[in-house]
Amino acid sequence: MKILITGSAGFIAGYLVPELLEAGHEVVGIDNFSKYGPLAKSYDSHERYSFVEGDARDASLLTELSSDCDIIVASAARIGGISYFHQFAYDLLADNERIVTATFDAALEQHRKGSLSRIVVISSSMVFENAAVFPTPEGHERECPPPSSTYGFQKLACEYFVQGAWEQYKLPYTILRPFNCVGVGEQRALSDVEIPSGNIKLAMSHVVPDLCQKILKGQDPLHILGSGTQIRHYTYGGDLARGIRMAIESDEAINQDFNLSTRVSTNVLELAELIWKRVHGPDRPFRVVHDDPFPYDVQRRVPDTKKAEQVLGFEATTDLDSMLDELLPWVRDAIARNQI
Repeated sequence: MKILITGSAGFIAGYLVPELLEAGHEVVGIDNFSKYGPLAKSYDSHERYSFVEGDARDASLLTELSSDCDIIVASAARIGGISYFHQFAYDLLADNERIVTATFDAALEQHRKGSLSRIVVISSSMVFENAAVFPTPEGHERECPPPSSTYGFQKLACEYFVQGAWEQYKLPYTILRPFNCVGVGEQRALSDVEIPSGNIKLAMSHVVPDLCQKILKGQDPLHILGSGTQIRHYTYGGDLARGIRMAIESDEAINQDFNLSTRVSTNVLELAELIWKRVHGPDRPFRVVHDDPFPYDVQRRVPDTKKAEQVLGFEATTDLDSMLDELLPWVRDAIARNQI
């Protein structure tokens, strides 16, 4: 298959592109490097990968790039951590709506011509921001109160774009919701403001790499946001990329939505202590202080993963220790290069 990926320089796409290339697909990527600036990727010179530096809000450009593609993966978005939700509350809503509209306009044009078979939308676990059922199954996003953050609300709106394009134009789709991706590649965004967390500035506003950088920089006691009892399902980027590829390749995924996540729950204190012991060893006392949390810091995010297992045969199997084997050296090197 030939696949257009919007936001191909992004975090999850950094795992997805090589996953698709290794599986034999041809990939076209588009990104404007707005978050981190220009990035070089290991697969840039791959014979089945072509890249265009451009704006995913440009529907005519997306239409041109997707002219002979089988699939569009709608991955581009302004995205960040909790602090980012406040810093860019309007821009997250406005820019991401422009991106999704342009992407669907291009997909609908190519589908009318008979070339495009499906759009694959990378949504977010934030559609379940106000979930009331745990583990949270697919479909609950239409039953629970809508997200409170503009980012979560806009990701839910993406799923309504899917509904509208199917109801009016019969554009086939797949919706995928990654949960708390962990991996290498995140760094301080160009637009980030400096947010102190004790004597350390937050780097990405995502909990795993930020805890890594604070502990590696020697922060003691360690500052964490809120009580530390917040529950997340930390899922390896390589596992998520495999799940997305499996959905792209599966006819059973057409007109379906899937939670993509590990089944393992971990709270922030457990995560912090695991990283602490990996860096300092078992003998150094683990000490924390609790900073005031940001709003929208969801206390419990626990997905139901059975549908992806049963329909796609997908399971996220990488444990946190293995993720940290990859992430800690990367963060240490990024600190040395003053990127974090």
